[in-house]
Amino acid sequence: MAAKVDPAILAALGLDPKLAKIASHGGSGFSSTFKLSSAVDGEEKNYFVKTGTGADAELMFKGEHASLNTIHSVVPNLCPKSHANGVFKENPNKFYVVTDFLELGSSRPGGSGESFAQKLAKLHTTLAPTPEGFDKPMFGFPVTTCCGASPQDNSWKSSWADFYANNRLRTILRQGVRSNGSDPDLSKAIEKTASVVVPRLLGDDHIKGVYPVVIHGDLWSGNHGRGRIAGQGGVEEVVFDPSCVYGHSEYELGIMRMFGGFGGSFWKEYHSLVPKAEPKEEWEDRVALYELYHQLNHWAMFGGGYRSGAMSIARKLNTKYG
Repeated sequence: MAAKVDPAILAALGLDPKLAKIASHGGSGFSSTFKLSSAVDGEEKNYFVKTGTGADAELMFKGEHASLNTIHSVVPNLCPKSHANGVFKENPNKFYVVTDFLELGSSRPGGSGESFAQKLAKLHTTLAPTPEGFDKPMFGFPVTTCCGASPQDNSWKSSWADFYANNRLRTILRQGVRSNGSDPDLSKAIEKTASVVVPRLLGDDHIKGVYPVVIHGDLWSGNHGRGRIAGQGGVEEVVFDPSCVYGHSEYELGIMRMFGGFGGSFWKEYHSLVPKAEPKEEWEDRVALYELYHQLNHWAMFGGGYRSGAMSIARKLNTKYG
């Protein structure tokens, strides 16, 4: 069993190969997943390992490693910490990311007792750090992250409207066209949204109080749960599989509303801690605009009915603001 743990993983974690064992655990659409167990200072220590082959896996795992540790640095009990990310020693085309093991479904007492709304509010109200080479916090992220299988352009921008129009809407539209073929009607609609609606709703001189904070980036209900992190403490509200960016806090809400699963009590508490940006009467339309990116991303990955979802949002917003 121990021979199946690649030496690069053992070295990165400082584990004794004689004590380490690995077994398949759970499942993922984009990678193979395992539970790695070993003895550290006489006590059992468990890790969660994802592995995959090729440049896509390398890119995805690098982004996930950075994303988890960015969230963890702001709200440590909201997600697992990532301990290592790299390439296999025995296969230069195989890559890994190793995180704390998350015991989902645990009911162990002794957790912080903080609600999911409280934790997400802390994440969404903590100003991003100033990136190297700049003199103020920026919109973007130091590395490429993947939302599902889609790489995201996180190059730094000082304007949120600029970032959202170019790094999100126009970029994912191009990826969708590459995947599904030319679509002049959808392309025309999204270009109008990016060039007219985005500056109208998200322009620097219009919306108030927008500053870069950590966004999970793929926060549908399937990436949220309750679990015990790293075998320590009690059960906590947790998130996983992030694709982070430093962005407008309301951007997070697009996918949360798209798939549902977050109840009225959550929203009430969350908005008591993170009030809707002014002008509040445009909040629904801003969230729809943020959902548009995820509709386009799902169209890029899966095709089919997500095109109509994207077109419906774009047409509604274009008619109202265009």
